[in-house]
Amino acid sequence: MDAIQTNQADSDLMTLLDRIAKQDEAALKALYDMTSSKLFGLALRVVNKREWAEDVLQEAYMHIWRAAVDYRASLSPPMAWMGLIVRSRALDFLRRRSSERMHLTQELDEYLSDTIEGDAPNPMNTALASEQAWALQQCMNQLDNKQREVVSLAYLRDLSHSDLAEQLKLPLGTVKTWIRRGLEQLRGCMARFA
Repeated sequence: MDAIQTNQADSDLMTLLDRIAKQDEAALKALYDMTSSKLFGLALRVVNKREWAEDVLQEAYMHIWRAAVDYRASLSPPMAWMGLIVRSRALDFLRRRSSERMHLTQELDEYLSDTIEGDAPNPMNTALASEQAWALQQCMNQLDNKQREVVSLAYLRDLSHSDLAEQLKLPLGTVKTWIRRGLEQLRGCMARFA
């Protein structure tokens, strides 16, 4: 793109951002149409998963909608400003995901520590339980979402197959198959950590 085209593109984007600052929804759609493919690519490079990048992009455009009034062309070209927003939203997204994983690991650690025999925790047993919880978490992450959900509900929440089928509004046979396949996959995965 030569300098004239770049200046025109920047000018078009600045005009759209001015309109968005005045809550012009059509301008937001036009901005999205002009910039989403590049910004999606940036989000995807940061988070490495398409569905996560889609979530990040949605958050970024919501932020652009709210923050357009603060945009100053004298400080940054429009694509650089929006790119910074996408990058920031992507890093925030990864921090939230990491925090959620930490919470789940802690929950599994607590569950496993409840099963350790004796009144006082033995440091070796506690360390082993923590390693097992980490390994279990790694293996659970390899299951597809449906299998992970039914296995978690069945064993961590102690729900029967029929309770699961009713709660998830799925046929009983489907639930049983997902649990059986999920457990087979977990056994194979956990064997690698043994």
